Amino acid sequence: MNNKIVLNELKIENIHKLARHKRQTLGFVGETPIANNIFTIIENLDIKLLEYPIKSEDGNPAFSAALMYSEEGGEELVFIGLNTADYFDKQVFALAHELYHFYTKTGSHLSRLEDEEHNLIEAQANRFTAEFLLPESILESIVLREFKTSSLQKVHTKTILRFIARLQCTWWLPFRSLVKRLKKINAISEEQYTELYATDERNLNSEYGRLGQAINKDIFSKLNTTTSTTDISPKDIEVIIRNFEDNIIEEDKFTETLILFHKNPDDLGYEFTISDEDMDEFEAFFKEERDNDS
Repeated sequence: MNNKIVLNELKIENIHKLARHKRQTLGFVGETPIANNIFTIIENLDIKLLEYPIKSEDGNPAFSAALMYSEEGGEELVFIGLNTADYFDKQVFALAHELYHFYTKTGSHLSRLEDEEHNLIEAQANRFTAEFLLPESILESIVLREFKTSSLQKVHTKTILRFIARLQCTWWLPFRSLVKRLKKINAISEEQYTELYATDERNLNSEYGRLGQAINKDIFSKLNTTTSTTDISPKDIEVIIRNFEDNIIEEDKFTETLILFHKNPDDLGYEFTISDEDMDEFEAFFKEERDNDS
């Protein structure tokens, strides 16, 4: 498909207004990065976060994240499934992306972040995400304060790479998202954009990789790691435990649910025996799920 989606000025302004409003409502004013706080935001909105790694056959993530709705006892439950087979900075971006769908009530949704160019809703969601995580006005202010000019066209590429690495370690956006943001505010030229976009940004031994680690090794390495975690929030684990204690779910369902997240009943003070046959069945189930998503 060759028709790239271009958002008009009115749509962009409305998206920016929504992002500003949500940032302010959540208490992120001025130059306050959301970064790792995205996980707290998800929990405070009472959205249940399920983390699970699902890789496709070519080694790339099968999807970025999914927003799902369910109903239990007349109550609406909201879930975000996060594919942790992706780099951590893209996981942060994917969570903020799903918040757009949550805020605008677009319903259940599965996203692949690369769909942005050819899908209007996804283009809007990605624009919201970038603005939510790092507002355009703040980026413009940072550029002007740092370089005493709004244009980086005469700035050496190495200097720009160091600047982007510092932005990434503070704001937790993916490298390529930051390059796009600099192009959107006309800080860099088309030629600079092409050169920067071709950077080997994931290789920790590359020029950019070494720069990033020199600035903040722990955060930079974390952002550029595929975590492959399987987890659920402690709050939701407690819900599962109480459902078992209140006899809402059976022992086998309790055990199956915990195994989903690499936990055992005895970790939580309950001793059950799990047969080899049951374990084989669980593993076969997940293999089938991964194969179906490949």
